[in-house]
Amino acid sequence: MTMGDDSPVSSLVLPVLIRPVLSQLDKEDVAASQTLRAALTKVEAANPGFTYDLVMGLVRKADVSVNMHESLLRLQGSAGDNDAEYRLSRTEEPFQELNKKSASLKRILSRIPDEITDRKTFLETIKEIASAIKKLLDAVQGVSAYIPGSHGKQALDHRRRDFVKYSKKFSNTLKEYFKEGQASAVFVSATYLIYYTNMIMSTVKSKCE
Repeated sequence: MTMGDDSPVSSLVLPVLIRPVLSQLDKEDVAASQTLRAALTKVEAANPGFTYDLVMGLVRKADVSVNMHESLLRLQGSAGDNDAEYRLSRTEEPFQELNKKSASLKRILSRIPDEITDRKTFLETIKEIASAIKKLLDAVQGVSAYIPGSHGKQALDHRRRDFVKYSKKFSNTLKEYFKEGQASAVFVSATYLIYYTNMIMSTVKSKCE
């Protein structure tokens, strides 16, 4: 049973944690890096959550405590080119705009672990997140006209609704945080937002590329 069954965190381990490491390996041994990347991508596709289980197994073996949601949030900010599977290659303006808005939201969310303890800074970041969410939804609307067929449009609308649902949950989690001070719940909720942003990008990609 992988964590992938009930949390999006497992789907972020490969692009956000493993691929940047493999990119570093490129500089030493390109063939080895490509072989490992292909193998891990194939295993992850067949067994979602495998890389999460692998990493957590190593963490347990090392007997260290790691908040995986917090760690993945921090790493998301420097994922860069390793996030390519969630980037659209079509050159039309609406697709490029969606690329920019999704990357912007994920980058802002990645700052949460560093800024959450500074109330003034964090309140400003929350405003940025709210604005980035609205801009992303506008960009999704912009590409919807390019989605062929009613099934494709329904699939994107389903992803959009999921994203809106988890945006509202994120907002509620923030309210709870200011009452209870549970930062870990905010990290989890922000990870879900990144996951559903990625799901929007994957859906557009599968229907339009």
